Amino acid sequence: MKLRYVVQLITCTILISNHWSGAAEPVTRPPRQSVEVVESRSGIVVSETDEASAAACKILTQGGNAVDAAVTTAFVLAVTWPEAGNLGGGGFMMIAPPGDDVVCVDYRETAPASVSANSFVNWTDRHHARMAGVPGTVAGLATAHERYGTLPWKQLVIPAVQLARDGVEVDEFLAWSLNSYLTRARVRTDPQFAEFRRVYGHPDGRHWRVGDRLVQPDLASTLELIAEQGASAFYEGAIASRLLQEMKRSEGLISREDLKSYEALIKPAVSGRFRGYTIYGAPPPSSGGLTVILEMQMVETLKLTPTSEEFWTADQVHLLSEVMRRAFRERAAHLGDLPMTRELHNKFSRARAHELASTIDRETATSSKSIADKIAITEGPYESPQTTHFSVIDANGMAVSNTYTLEESYGSRIVVAGAGFLLNNEMGDFNWYPGYTNTEGTIGTEPNEMAPGKRMLSSQSPTIVKQGEKVRLVTGSPGGRTIINTVYEILVQTLAFERPLPEAVDGWRFHHQWYPDVIRLESLDEADVKHIAEELESRGHNVRLSADYRQGSAHSISVDVETDMATGVADWRRGGAARRAETVQTVP
Repeated sequence: MKLRYVVQLITCTILISNHWSGAAEPVTRPPRQSVEVVESRSGIVVSETDEASAAACKILTQGGNAVDAAVTTAFVLAVTWPEAGNLGGGGFMMIAPPGDDVVCVDYRETAPASVSANSFVNWTDRHHARMAGVPGTVAGLATAHERYGTLPWKQLVIPAVQLARDGVEVDEFLAWSLNSYLTRARVRTDPQFAEFRRVYGHPDGRHWRVGDRLVQPDLASTLELIAEQGASAFYEGAIASRLLQEMKRSEGLISREDLKSYEALIKPAVSGRFRGYTIYGAPPPSSGGLTVILEMQMVETLKLTPTSEEFWTADQVHLLSEVMRRAFRERAAHLGDLPMTRELHNKFSRARAHELASTIDRETATSSKSIADKIAITEGPYESPQTTHFSVIDANGMAVSNTYTLEESYGSRIVVAGAGFLLNNEMGDFNWYPGYTNTEGTIGTEPNEMAPGKRMLSSQSPTIVKQGEKVRLVTGSPGGRTIINTVYEILVQTLAFERPLPEAVDGWRFHHQWYPDVIRLESLDEADVKHIAEELESRGHNVRLSADYRQGSAHSISVDVETDMATGVADWRRGGAARRAETVQTVP
């Protein structure tokens, strides 16, 4: 490295560090807001940003269907919600075509061919190009469109191109998101994040403020190539070349052959019955579908009933948490990138749900260690809560539930130089330490060990519920392992308690994941749940109560199957926008 370059780099780092010291302008979370609710029979899109929901609704009014609108939503979110909207990540898209089977487009990232089960045993840097799995988002959206879309591909991508080129007006949630990461010490100073700072930092070196405009010309050029050339531009063309240059520069693992061989898969949804409804979820390597269904079928055995006095009662939280504890143990023991064999179905069957529910003490907490069975527990990684979910329904009743992610907020924080998009850090979702499971939540079970071309286990839980042949509910959430329980709680409230969807989305949530052996309570007002926390502790639970804890962002749609009126609800926790298509044009 030339001395002149080193001096320039050090000088730039010092200037950026000074600009982003954060001392003068503290970064504060936007205050709580109300959920946003819309109703329509012509189609609804509920996503993290107004631009994404509005652009997708325009696609619906132009005669596009729910999959067309979902493709536009996903590409626009890559521009307007960069912490999780993405080109360089992956996810799962549930599709319910009218009169046909519900399917899942699995576009989860894959491990590069060069890895083995022990490749990351001594690795510590989770924000490095080596953490990137082979991205699946562009292939997944293209696969969904090829099978189910109606409008031309280019028409669906161009709205994102225009927003990236012309700029996005920064609102309070985007300002908070950008500033929260630009002010982090390592992001401010580490040379490997120089492109991140260039792309996402304010041109004047200050905090982003409401009303500023985020312009992303490199991303606009990348999206334009995708609009013109399709997914091949990303996996074999000019974009692939830039990604591979980044791998070489940043010591990543993805090869040209890894990109060329990536394939998004269309799979049958997993499903289960609950009180006259059919719940459809994503199959492995998503753990969400099977785990949510297992939880709901345990609830059916427990015969929980709603109350009018409180949003949740201590009895309900106790029983629902005991269900979570058991379901997450089954998740850890059995799930990974595995085929849906009869044996795996049996491990998550209604009979198994009833067997697990029968072990719950209705008054006293169970020790997580006591249900470990053959999983050896060491007294003592983590899945980031930064994902994004959106829900779509069109005038014909076709529904899409899509969750996708970069893993942590802004993924690896490595921006592909000149291409304007972030690389994921999904390799962290594999079990890095074969055979090692501890009380802090590190899991080392065999099904999710790392292997070439394997898809890492995910908690993403895009969910569609049908009542008869009609869609009744479309939901999902970000939130790492909390995703499963956010969706579970939405389903319990709407299907078991018959609580209106706006109320179910608005209220406080809680989470237990087997290990660590803790119930975490979302406290919108600490006094709301303090008495419940005390009663849970008296029953033997470990409880964590924090006013700063926010669980998920469950942008959802419910449908009255008698009138076909759909209600879209945007969660308030990270912003969000519910928009409706007022008039639908006929496709020529």
